[in-house]
Amino acid sequence: MATSYFENINVDAEGVFTGSYGLLTSVQGSYDDSGKLAVDVVQLKGGDLAEFLDSEGGPAKAMESRKRWSGFLDEATGYSAKQRGDKAKEEAKKFSKAKSAIKMAHKSMELMKNLDQSTIDQANEMIANLEAMIEAGTPPSETQVKKLDKLF
Repeated sequence: MATSYFENINVDAEGVFTGSYGLLTSVQGSYDDSGKLAVDVVQLKGGDLAEFLDSEGGPAKAMESRKRWSGFLDEATGYSAKQRGDKAKEEAKKFSKAKSAIKMAHKSMELMKNLDQSTIDQANEMIANLEAMIEAGTPPSETQVKKLDKLF
């Protein structure tokens, strides 16, 4: 699929592709075990970008670079730019809610003097699980966050 959008495509044994086009000097992508697309992109910046844009056909090639990038993401993810943005916001909210729940749980354990040890242990286990998910970049579910909130 990447060959439709980028040039100089190479694919390694693990299925990771690299390519480039216009102001996108490097595009590297692959799908993880869960089918999620991971892409690293390097594009021209600063003086190099100014030089590119000032060159013959530079602005047109820059627009084409953006068009190809967007088209690639549309096809690779099955989502439009708006849908991708909405999904990113949704994931960011999940991370934010989990972090907030962790802070509240720590504060509650600090302030509440009548908590039994089993509740504290359960909260610490839930906090550790949520923190591990956050560290791994996996958005915690609303149910996981609510379980922690309900302890207090």
